[in-house]
Amino acid sequence: MRTRPLKVALLGCGVVGSEVARIMTTHADDLAARIGAPVELAGVAVRRPDRVREGIDPALVTTDATALVKRGDIDVVVEVIGGIEPARTLITTAFEHGASVVSANKALLAQDGAALHAAADANGKDLYYEAAVAGAIPLIRPLRESLAGDKVNRVLGIVNGTTNFILDAMDTTGAGYQEALDEATALGYAEADPTADVEGFDAAAKAAILAGIAFHTRVRLDDVHREGMTEVTAADFASAKEMGCTIKLLAICERAADGASVTARVHPAMIPLSHPLASVRGAYNAVFVESEAAGQLMFYGPGAGGAPTASAVLGDLVAVCRNRIGGATGPGESAYAALPVSPMGDVVTRYHISLDVADKPGVLAQVATVFAEHGVSIDTVRQSGKDGEASLVVVTHRASDAALGGTVEALRKLDTVRGVASIMRVEGE
Repeated sequence: MRTRPLKVALLGCGVVGSEVARIMTTHADDLAARIGAPVELAGVAVRRPDRVREGIDPALVTTDATALVKRGDIDVVVEVIGGIEPARTLITTAFEHGASVVSANKALLAQDGAALHAAADANGKDLYYEAAVAGAIPLIRPLRESLAGDKVNRVLGIVNGTTNFILDAMDTTGAGYQEALDEATALGYAEADPTADVEGFDAAAKAAILAGIAFHTRVRLDDVHREGMTEVTAADFASAKEMGCTIKLLAICERAADGASVTARVHPAMIPLSHPLASVRGAYNAVFVESEAAGQLMFYGPGAGGAPTASAVLGDLVAVCRNRIGGATGPGESAYAALPVSPMGDVVTRYHISLDVADKPGVLAQVATVFAEHGVSIDTVRQSGKDGEASLVVVTHRASDAALGGTVEALRKLDTVRGVASIMRVEGE
C-alpha cells in the first residue's frame, strides 16, 4: 500500500456532506485497504463556519471554497453543495488545478453535464456522479459500465422519494393530495417548499442524466417534458384501481421504435399493479431498465437521505482514488450516438380520459366521433350519472401525444362536454 495519503476536499457539510466526512473517518482503515492508500480529509468548505460539526476538526473548515479547490495538493474534490453556481465554477476550477471530482449535483449535471465532462477530459481528470440519481441505488455505473456492451431501449423509474410517498399515501389511505403532502412534510420527506419535487423538476433533472447515459446522447434538462402531480385526485386513484392500476410519478426515457431518436419525460401515470414499480412504497426509489440483451432489470432502494446518498458518494470516491493511484481515468461522457430528442407530441402511449358530460342520448356517439376523427382508437368506455350529469371515462389504445392533444381540444368544444376532469397516461404494460 502506498503511504502518501490521497487528499480530499469536501464542498458542503450539510446532511450529505457531514455523512461523507463521518464515514471517511470511521471507515478510514477499510477505505485505505480498498483503495490501496490512505484517504485524508484535507479541507471542508462551508457557508457558516461557526456551526459545530461533530467529528470534523475545526482547523479544516473554511469559507473560501475557491482557495480550497485551487490547492495543488488536492486529489479529489467532493461537491455536495448543489445548485448551479458556485458549484459549476468550483468544479471546473478543481479540474484546472489537478483534482478529480465526485458530485451529487443533479441540477448542474442535467444542465451543463457536457461542459463539465469536456473540462474533465481536457485536464485528464475524472467526473463521477452516482449520487446524483436515486441516492444509494447503484444505477449510473451499471448503465455506464455494466451495460456498456448492450443496447438500452427504455428506462422507466420512480426517482423522487417525496412524490412516491405522497402518491402511496393517497393510494393506500384514500387521503387527498394536500393531506398526504402535509404528512410528508411532518415526517421530513417533503421540504417546506416542495415545488422542485411535486412539480417534477427534481425528477426531470435525473431523467436528463439517465437518458444521456442510456442512449449515448446529450440530453439537457430543457429536453425533458415535465408535468407535476399536484392535480392528481382521489378520483384518479379510484379509476386506476378499477383498471387494476396505481399511479406513480414516472421518469421515462425511451428510444424510438426505429432507433432514430429518443424521448425523455416526467409525469404522473397509471401503471398496472402487476408491474414491479407498482409495489414501490413510501419514499423508496426504483428504476426499471429494458435492454436488448440483458432484458429487464430492476434497481431498488432508498433514493435520498444523508447516509444513503453518502454511500453513493463514497463508492465514487473509492473508484476515483483507485484511478488516481493507477494513473488512469474512468469512463467519461459517451455521446457518440448524438440522437435527436423528439418532442412530447411524438410519444406514443395509452390514455385514460375522464369527462364530465351531459346525461342524455347521443353524447357517447359524439365523443366517439371526435376520437375517430383524430385517429385515436378507443379501448374501453365507462359511463355513470344521474340528474342530468354524467361521468364518461375513456381508455384508448396506443396513440401519439399530439393526436390525443388534438382530441382533447376538440372535446372541450362540444356543447355536451362540460369539462375534462383528468387526463392520465397509462404506462408499463
